[in-house]
Order: sequence, then structure tokens, then C-alpha cells
Amino acid sequence: MNKYELGVIIKPNLEEEAQKAELEKVQALITRFGGAIEKVDEWGKRRLAYEIEKLTEGFYTFITFTADSKAPSEIESRIRIVENVIRYLIIRLDA
Repeated sequence: MNKYELGVIIKPNLEEEAQKAELEKVQALITRFGGAIEKVDEWGKRRLAYEIEKLTEGFYTFITFTADSKAPSEIESRIRIVENVIRYLIIRLDA
């Protein structure tokens, strides 16, 4: 089992309940592919470094999880089609 960190930026024009629902979808993807979530760090609404889809802000969330080495590619292929996720990045953390 490897340790990973997933950074997700969600669209800022969502209401709080919709934002939480999108975050739960992402967490469900992690657990669906055998991952165990260790920590969820919500940074809130932040300004983007550059404009994406005519948006200048986004809700930043970082999720630390452990999973098998095949899980990140499966999670990325599913998270790519989530409509309200602007950007995502999964990195492997060193032990």
C-alpha cells in the first residue's frame, strides 16, 4: 500500500451543500478502488493562479489516502468526468 495525496479544485459558484456532495463523490471514488482516507484538508475558496474556464477562484481540498498502486489511475479516469471539478492532481508521498 502506497500513500498518496489528491488535490482537488471544485467550482466556486456551487452552494455549500453541492460542494460537500462533490467532495463526497471524490471520497467515494477513493474508497471504491480500495483506498483508505487518512486526512481531508479543506482550504476553502482561494484565488486561482490563472483563469480556468473563465473562473478566477475555486474551492481547494487536499485528501491524503493509502491505496494500491493501481488505484490512482482508476481514480483519475473517473474524476476526469466529474463536471464540477476544475482541476485535480494525485501525487505519491514518500515514506
